[in-house]
Amino acid sequence: MNSATGRKPTKQINIGKVIIGGGFPIAIQSMTNTKTADVEATVTQIKALQKAGCEIVRVSVPDRPSAAAFKDIKAQIDIPIVADIHFQADLAVAAIKAGADKIRINPGNIGGPEDIAKVVYAAAAADIPIRIGVNSGSLSKQVRARPASTAEKLADSALENIGLFEESGFDNIVLSVKSSDVMETVKAYRLLSAKTDYPLHLGITESGTLETGAIKSAIGIGLLLAEGIGDTIRVSLTAEPVHEIDIAKQILQALGIRRFNPEVISCPTCARCEVDLIPIAEQLERHLKTHSKLVKVAVMGCVVNGPGEAADADIGLAAGRGKGVIFSRGLAVKTIKETEFFAELIKMVDEFEVK
Repeated sequence: MNSATGRKPTKQINIGKVIIGGGFPIAIQSMTNTKTADVEATVTQIKALQKAGCEIVRVSVPDRPSAAAFKDIKAQIDIPIVADIHFQADLAVAAIKAGADKIRINPGNIGGPEDIAKVVYAAAAADIPIRIGVNSGSLSKQVRARPASTAEKLADSALENIGLFEESGFDNIVLSVKSSDVMETVKAYRLLSAKTDYPLHLGITESGTLETGAIKSAIGIGLLLAEGIGDTIRVSLTAEPVHEIDIAKQILQALGIRRFNPEVISCPTCARCEVDLIPIAEQLERHLKTHSKLVKVAVMGCVVNGPGEAADADIGLAAGRGKGVIFSRGLAVKTIKETEFFAELIKMVDEFEVK
Protein backbone atom coordinates (compact mmCIF):
# COMPACT_ATOMS: atom_id res chain seq x y z
CA MET A 1 0.00 0.00 0.00
CA ASN A 2 1.28 3.46 -0.87
CA SER A 3 1.35 5.31 2.46
CA ALA A 4 1.00 8.69 0.76
CA THR A 5 -2.18 7.87 -1.17
CA GLY A 6 -3.63 4.86 0.69
CA ARG A 7 -3.61 2.97 -2.62
CA LYS A 8 -1.81 -0.11 -3.81
CA PRO A 9 1.18 0.94 -5.99
CA THR A 10 0.53 0.32 -9.67
CA LYS A 11 2.37 0.86 -12.93
CA GLN A 12 2.10 4.34 -14.44
CA ILE A 13 0.28 4.47 -17.78
CA ASN A 14 -0.18 7.48 -20.06
CA ILE A 15 -3.54 7.91 -21.82
CA GLY A 16 -3.00 10.98 -23.92
CA LYS A 17 -2.44 13.84 -21.48
CA VAL A 18 -3.93 11.90 -18.54
CA ILE A 19 -1.76 9.65 -16.38
CA ILE A 20 -3.27 6.79 -14.38
CA GLY A 21 -1.59 4.49 -11.89
CA GLY A 22 1.65 5.42 -10.20
CA GLY A 23 -0.22 7.26 -7.44
CA PHE A 24 -1.76 9.80 -9.84
CA PRO A 25 -5.35 10.99 -9.12
CA ILE A 26 -8.10 8.52 -9.93
CA ALA A 27 -9.43 9.53 -13.34
CA ILE A 28 -13.12 9.68 -14.26
CA GLN A 29 -14.25 8.09 -17.50
CA SER A 30 -17.49 7.83 -19.46
CA MET A 31 -18.62 6.56 -22.85
CA THR A 32 -20.62 8.15 -25.63
CA ASN A 33 -23.95 6.67 -26.71
CA THR A 34 -24.26 8.55 -30.00
CA LYS A 35 -23.69 6.87 -33.34
CA THR A 36 -19.95 7.25 -33.72
CA ALA A 37 -20.27 7.80 -37.47
CA ASP A 38 -22.27 10.95 -36.62
CA VAL A 39 -19.24 13.14 -35.95
CA GLU A 40 -21.15 16.25 -34.93
CA ALA A 41 -23.37 14.47 -32.40
CA THR A 42 -20.45 12.54 -30.94
CA VAL A 43 -18.21 15.59 -30.60
CA THR A 44 -21.06 17.55 -28.98
CA GLN A 45 -21.59 14.80 -26.42
CA ILE A 46 -17.88 14.48 -25.68
CA LYS A 47 -17.61 18.21 -25.02
CA ALA A 48 -20.62 18.05 -22.68
CA LEU A 49 -19.00 15.17 -20.81
CA GLN A 50 -15.72 17.05 -20.53
CA LYS A 51 -17.51 20.13 -19.20
CA ALA A 52 -19.15 17.94 -16.54
CA GLY A 53 -15.74 16.63 -15.43
CA CYS A 54 -15.04 13.61 -17.64
CA GLU A 55 -11.28 13.11 -18.03
CA ILE A 56 -11.15 10.16 -20.45
CA VAL A 57 -13.88 9.33 -22.95
CA ARG A 58 -14.56 6.01 -24.67
CA VAL A 59 -16.18 5.68 -28.09
CA SER A 60 -17.51 2.48 -29.61
CA VAL A 61 -16.10 1.53 -33.02
CA PRO A 62 -18.47 -1.18 -34.25
CA ASP A 63 -18.01 -0.77 -38.00
CA ARG A 64 -16.02 0.83 -40.82
CA PRO A 65 -17.99 4.13 -40.90
CA SER A 66 -17.28 4.56 -37.18
CA ALA A 67 -13.58 3.90 -37.71
CA ALA A 68 -13.56 6.40 -40.58
CA ALA A 69 -15.17 9.04 -38.35
CA PHE A 70 -12.72 8.52 -35.51
CA LYS A 71 -10.03 10.80 -36.96
CA ASP A 72 -12.48 13.69 -37.42
CA ILE A 73 -13.77 13.27 -33.87
CA LYS A 74 -10.25 13.20 -32.46
CA ALA A 75 -9.38 16.43 -34.30
CA GLN A 76 -12.23 18.35 -32.66
CA ILE A 77 -11.72 17.42 -29.00
CA ASP A 78 -8.98 17.90 -26.41
CA ILE A 79 -9.73 15.01 -24.07
CA PRO A 80 -8.09 11.55 -24.33
CA ILE A 81 -10.24 9.24 -26.45
CA VAL A 82 -10.42 5.44 -26.20
CA ALA A 83 -11.61 3.21 -29.03
CA ASP A 84 -13.85 0.38 -27.82
CA ILE A 85 -13.48 -2.66 -30.07
CA HIS A 86 -15.23 -6.02 -30.19
CA PHE A 87 -14.96 -8.88 -32.69
CA GLN A 88 -12.83 -7.16 -35.38
CA ALA A 89 -9.11 -6.62 -34.81
CA ASP A 90 -8.87 -4.63 -38.03
CA LEU A 91 -11.12 -1.95 -36.53
CA ALA A 92 -8.72 -1.61 -33.60
CA VAL A 93 -5.82 -1.11 -36.01
CA ALA A 94 -7.84 1.48 -37.95
CA ALA A 95 -8.68 3.38 -34.74
CA ILE A 96 -5.03 3.38 -33.71
CA LYS A 97 -4.05 4.84 -37.06
CA ALA A 98 -6.80 7.46 -36.62
CA GLY A 99 -5.22 8.69 -33.38
CA ALA A 100 -6.79 6.71 -30.52
CA ASP A 101 -5.13 7.42 -27.17
CA LYS A 102 -5.98 3.94 -25.94
CA ILE A 103 -7.66 0.78 -27.23
CA ARG A 104 -10.08 -1.32 -25.25
CA ILE A 105 -10.51 -4.91 -26.38
CA ASN A 106 -11.98 -8.02 -24.83
CA PRO A 107 -9.59 -10.81 -25.85
CA GLY A 108 -12.42 -13.30 -25.34
CA ASN A 109 -14.20 -12.04 -28.46
CA ILE A 110 -11.53 -10.29 -30.56
CA GLY A 111 -10.37 -13.46 -32.31
CA GLY A 112 -7.38 -15.79 -32.09
CA PRO A 113 -3.72 -15.17 -31.15
CA GLU A 114 -2.99 -13.69 -34.58
CA ASP A 115 -5.73 -11.09 -34.17
CA ILE A 116 -4.50 -10.13 -30.71
CA ALA A 117 -0.93 -9.90 -32.02
CA LYS A 118 -2.11 -7.57 -34.79
CA VAL A 119 -3.63 -5.16 -32.25
CA VAL A 120 -0.65 -5.37 -29.91
CA TYR A 121 1.81 -4.64 -32.73
CA ALA A 122 -0.16 -1.56 -33.85
CA ALA A 123 -0.53 -0.24 -30.27
CA ALA A 124 3.18 -0.76 -29.59
CA ALA A 125 4.11 1.12 -32.76
CA ALA A 126 1.85 4.03 -31.73
CA ASP A 127 3.03 3.85 -28.10
CA ILE A 128 -0.50 3.73 -26.69
CA PRO A 129 -1.96 1.43 -24.02
CA ILE A 130 -4.48 -1.34 -24.39
CA ARG A 131 -7.14 -2.05 -21.81
CA ILE A 132 -7.78 -5.73 -21.46
CA GLY A 133 -11.46 -5.49 -20.61
CA VAL A 134 -12.87 -8.81 -19.44
CA ASN A 135 -16.64 -8.96 -18.89
CA SER A 136 -18.59 -11.89 -17.47
CA GLY A 137 -20.89 -11.90 -20.49
CA SER A 138 -18.10 -12.33 -23.00
CA LEU A 139 -15.69 -14.80 -21.45
CA SER A 140 -14.23 -17.30 -23.87
CA LYS A 141 -15.96 -20.70 -24.08
CA GLN A 142 -12.94 -22.38 -22.53
CA VAL A 143 -12.89 -20.10 -19.48
CA ARG A 144 -16.68 -20.19 -19.07
CA ALA A 145 -16.61 -23.99 -18.90
CA ARG A 146 -14.24 -24.08 -15.94
CA PRO A 147 -15.56 -25.19 -12.52
CA ALA A 148 -14.87 -21.86 -10.82
CA SER A 149 -16.72 -18.80 -9.56
CA THR A 150 -17.42 -15.87 -11.87
CA ALA A 151 -14.84 -13.81 -9.98
CA GLU A 152 -12.16 -16.48 -10.47
CA LYS A 153 -12.98 -16.82 -14.17
CA LEU A 154 -12.75 -13.05 -14.68
CA ALA A 155 -9.43 -12.74 -12.88
CA ASP A 156 -7.94 -15.85 -14.52
CA SER A 157 -8.97 -14.65 -17.98
CA ALA A 158 -7.32 -11.26 -17.42
CA LEU A 159 -4.11 -12.85 -16.07
CA GLU A 160 -3.89 -15.31 -18.97
CA ASN A 161 -4.26 -12.48 -21.45
CA ILE A 162 -1.59 -10.46 -19.69
CA GLY A 163 0.69 -13.41 -20.36
CA LEU A 164 -0.11 -13.34 -24.07
CA PHE A 165 0.60 -9.62 -24.28
CA GLU A 166 3.83 -9.85 -22.28
CA GLU A 167 5.07 -12.69 -24.49
CA SER A 168 4.90 -10.17 -27.34
CA GLY A 169 6.95 -7.71 -25.27
CA PHE A 170 3.95 -5.46 -24.60
CA ASP A 171 3.29 -4.18 -21.07
CA ASN A 172 1.46 -0.90 -21.70
CA ILE A 173 -1.63 -2.45 -20.17
CA VAL A 174 -4.70 -1.42 -18.18
CA LEU A 175 -7.05 -4.07 -16.79
CA SER A 176 -10.74 -4.38 -15.97
CA VAL A 177 -12.85 -7.32 -14.85
CA LYS A 178 -16.52 -6.40 -14.79
CA SER A 179 -19.77 -8.14 -14.04
CA SER A 180 -23.31 -6.93 -13.35
CA ASP A 181 -23.03 -8.80 -10.05
CA VAL A 182 -21.56 -6.32 -7.58
CA MET A 183 -19.85 -8.72 -5.19
CA GLU A 184 -18.49 -11.02 -7.93
CA THR A 185 -16.95 -7.92 -9.51
CA VAL A 186 -15.44 -6.84 -6.19
CA LYS A 187 -14.00 -10.33 -5.61
CA ALA A 188 -12.54 -10.42 -9.13
CA TYR A 189 -10.75 -7.10 -8.67
CA ARG A 190 -9.41 -8.21 -5.30
CA LEU A 191 -7.98 -11.37 -6.88
CA LEU A 192 -6.48 -9.40 -9.76
CA SER A 193 -5.03 -6.68 -7.55
CA ALA A 194 -3.23 -9.28 -5.45
CA LYS A 195 -1.50 -10.78 -8.51
CA THR A 196 -0.55 -7.84 -10.74
CA ASP A 197 0.57 -4.23 -10.54
CA TYR A 198 -1.06 -3.06 -13.77
CA PRO A 199 -3.49 -0.16 -13.20
CA LEU A 200 -7.12 -1.16 -12.78
CA HIS A 201 -10.15 0.45 -14.38
CA LEU A 202 -13.13 -0.03 -12.04
CA GLY A 203 -16.81 -0.34 -12.85
CA ILE A 204 -19.94 -2.43 -12.52
CA THR A 205 -21.07 -3.30 -16.04
CA GLU A 206 -24.77 -3.22 -17.01
CA SER A 207 -25.55 -1.80 -13.58
CA GLY A 208 -28.98 -0.48 -14.62
CA THR A 209 -30.87 2.78 -14.75
CA LEU A 210 -29.91 6.01 -13.01
CA GLU A 211 -30.92 5.20 -9.43
CA THR A 212 -30.22 1.46 -9.45
CA GLY A 213 -26.98 1.85 -11.35
CA ALA A 214 -25.77 4.63 -9.08
CA ILE A 215 -26.38 2.50 -5.98
CA LYS A 216 -24.70 -0.62 -7.40
CA SER A 217 -21.76 1.40 -8.68
CA ALA A 218 -21.32 3.26 -5.41
CA ILE A 219 -21.22 -0.01 -3.49
CA GLY A 220 -18.89 -1.89 -5.85
CA ILE A 221 -16.55 0.92 -6.83
CA GLY A 222 -16.67 2.37 -3.32
CA LEU A 223 -15.69 -0.89 -1.64
CA LEU A 224 -12.67 -1.30 -3.89
CA LEU A 225 -11.52 2.31 -3.65
CA ALA A 226 -11.81 2.14 0.15
CA GLU A 227 -9.44 -0.84 0.04
CA GLY A 228 -6.91 1.10 -2.03
CA ILE A 229 -7.76 -0.71 -5.27
CA GLY A 230 -8.37 1.19 -8.51
CA ASP A 231 -6.81 3.85 -10.70
CA THR A 232 -9.68 5.02 -12.91
CA ILE A 233 -13.45 4.57 -12.77
CA ARG A 234 -16.52 4.54 -14.98
CA VAL A 235 -20.06 4.49 -13.64
CA SER A 236 -22.08 2.61 -16.28
CA LEU A 237 -25.70 3.77 -16.42
CA THR A 238 -28.70 3.26 -18.68
CA ALA A 239 -29.09 7.03 -18.75
CA GLU A 240 -27.61 10.11 -20.35
CA PRO A 241 -23.81 9.69 -20.02
CA VAL A 242 -23.36 13.04 -18.26
CA HIS A 243 -25.07 11.51 -15.20
CA GLU A 244 -22.19 9.02 -14.99
CA ILE A 245 -19.79 11.87 -14.31
CA ASP A 246 -21.91 13.32 -11.52
CA ILE A 247 -22.18 9.94 -9.75
CA ALA A 248 -18.46 9.22 -10.19
CA LYS A 249 -17.55 12.57 -8.67
CA GLN A 250 -19.89 11.96 -5.76
CA ILE A 251 -18.33 8.55 -5.08
CA LEU A 252 -14.81 9.97 -5.05
CA GLN A 253 -15.84 12.92 -2.90
CA ALA A 254 -17.80 10.81 -0.41
CA LEU A 255 -14.70 8.67 0.12
CA GLY A 256 -12.50 11.74 0.58
CA ILE A 257 -10.34 10.76 -2.41
CA ARG A 258 -11.01 13.85 -4.54
CA ARG A 259 -13.09 16.99 -4.02
CA PHE A 260 -14.95 18.77 -6.81
CA ASN A 261 -17.74 20.91 -5.35
CA PRO A 262 -19.06 22.16 -2.02
CA GLU A 263 -20.48 19.39 0.13
CA VAL A 264 -24.03 19.70 1.44
CA ILE A 265 -24.94 17.70 4.53
CA SER A 266 -28.52 17.71 5.74
CA CYS A 267 -30.63 15.94 8.34
CA PRO A 268 -33.39 13.48 7.35
CA THR A 269 -36.03 15.63 9.16
CA CYS A 270 -38.45 14.42 11.85
CA ALA A 271 -41.32 15.71 14.00
CA ARG A 272 -39.01 18.32 15.54
CA CYS A 273 -38.59 20.06 12.18
CA GLU A 274 -40.66 23.27 11.97
CA VAL A 275 -39.80 24.25 8.35
CA ASP A 276 -40.06 22.59 4.95
CA LEU A 277 -36.39 21.66 4.88
CA ILE A 278 -36.32 19.24 1.94
CA PRO A 279 -36.73 21.82 -0.88
CA ILE A 280 -34.26 24.15 0.84
CA ALA A 281 -31.58 21.43 0.91
CA GLU A 282 -32.34 20.35 -2.68
CA GLN A 283 -32.21 23.92 -4.01
CA LEU A 284 -28.95 24.57 -2.21
CA GLU A 285 -27.36 21.35 -3.52
CA ARG A 286 -28.41 22.10 -7.12
CA HIS A 287 -26.99 25.61 -6.89
CA LEU A 288 -23.68 24.53 -5.36
CA LYS A 289 -23.00 21.79 -7.95
CA THR A 290 -21.57 24.47 -10.22
CA HIS A 291 -19.65 26.21 -7.42
CA SER A 292 -15.91 25.58 -7.22
CA LYS A 293 -15.32 26.64 -3.62
CA LEU A 294 -14.68 23.50 -1.56
CA VAL A 295 -16.71 24.23 1.55
CA LYS A 296 -18.98 22.05 3.67
CA VAL A 297 -22.50 23.42 4.16
CA ALA A 298 -24.94 21.95 6.68
CA VAL A 299 -28.73 22.32 6.52
CA MET A 300 -30.32 21.07 9.74
CA GLY A 301 -33.96 21.03 10.74
CA CYS A 302 -33.60 21.82 14.44
CA VAL A 303 -31.11 22.61 17.20
CA VAL A 304 -30.66 18.89 17.98
CA ASN A 305 -29.08 18.27 14.56
CA GLY A 306 -27.68 21.78 14.32
CA PRO A 307 -24.27 23.01 15.43
CA GLY A 308 -23.63 19.90 17.52
CA GLU A 309 -23.86 17.19 14.85
CA ALA A 310 -22.55 19.48 12.10
CA ALA A 311 -19.80 21.10 14.15
CA ASP A 312 -17.21 20.59 11.42
CA ALA A 313 -19.31 22.35 8.74
CA ASP A 314 -17.80 25.55 7.42
CA ILE A 315 -21.26 27.09 7.20
CA GLY A 316 -24.55 25.81 8.56
CA LEU A 317 -28.18 26.45 9.31
CA ALA A 318 -30.15 25.18 12.31
CA ALA A 319 -33.78 25.89 11.41
CA GLY A 320 -36.58 26.72 13.84
CA ARG A 321 -40.16 27.95 13.56
CA GLY A 322 -40.02 30.87 11.15
CA LYS A 323 -36.35 31.51 11.77
CA GLY A 324 -32.98 29.83 12.01
CA VAL A 325 -29.50 30.17 13.39
CA ILE A 326 -26.56 30.48 11.00
CA PHE A 327 -23.46 28.86 12.43
CA SER A 328 -19.85 28.31 11.38
CA ARG A 329 -17.67 25.54 12.77
CA GLY A 330 -20.21 24.92 15.52
CA LEU A 331 -20.46 28.55 16.64
CA ALA A 332 -23.63 30.66 16.20
CA VAL A 333 -23.12 33.65 13.92
CA LYS A 334 -26.58 35.22 13.50
CA THR A 335 -30.31 34.56 13.55
CA ILE A 336 -32.25 35.05 10.29
CA LYS A 337 -35.83 34.76 9.02
CA GLU A 338 -36.99 31.62 7.19
CA THR A 339 -37.44 33.61 3.98
CA GLU A 340 -33.74 34.48 4.08
CA PHE A 341 -32.35 30.93 4.48
CA PHE A 342 -31.27 30.22 0.91
CA ALA A 343 -29.96 33.68 0.05
CA GLU A 344 -27.96 33.94 3.28
CA LEU A 345 -26.33 30.54 2.86
CA ILE A 346 -25.30 31.36 -0.72
CA LYS A 347 -23.95 34.74 0.40
CA MET A 348 -21.86 33.11 3.13
CA VAL A 349 -20.49 30.51 0.69
CA ASP A 350 -19.48 33.27 -1.70
CA GLU A 351 -17.76 35.21 1.09
CA PHE A 352 -16.16 32.22 2.84
CA GLU A 353 -12.36 32.10 2.70
CA VAL A 354 -11.11 28.55 2.28
CA LYS A 355 -7.94 27.98 4.32
